[in-house]
Amino acid sequence: MIAVVGRLTTHVLDTAAGAPAAGVEIVVRRDGEVVATAVTNDDGRVEEPLLAGTALVAGRYEVTFAIGGYFGGAGFLDDVPVRFRVDDPAADYHVPLLCSPWSYATYRGS
Repeated sequence: MIAVVGRLTTHVLDTAAGAPAAGVEIVVRRDGEVVATAVTNDDGRVEEPLLAGTALVAGRYEVTFAIGGYFGGAGFLDDVPVRFRVDDPAADYHVPLLCSPWSYATYRGS
């Protein structure tokens, strides 16, 4: 039998430039406590899942994207927090961010 392990992943797309957002700082909190940090690569992704296996447990999460820093302090947005629940730690949770200096969108991806 193969064990099922969940994971939390993300990617960031700069919709103003029509390109991946490299160098975005990311902080992951579970129930208010920092549990992971990462920086996006040239493809707008992080090299490894933000959390995986036993590190992903049921709870309330917040992934904060430092968009203001990415856009050099220009524009309207600063940090963008995305809050969600993990009910099934064996599932995959993909939380992408599509952003510009003025707006953002997110969804639960696959």
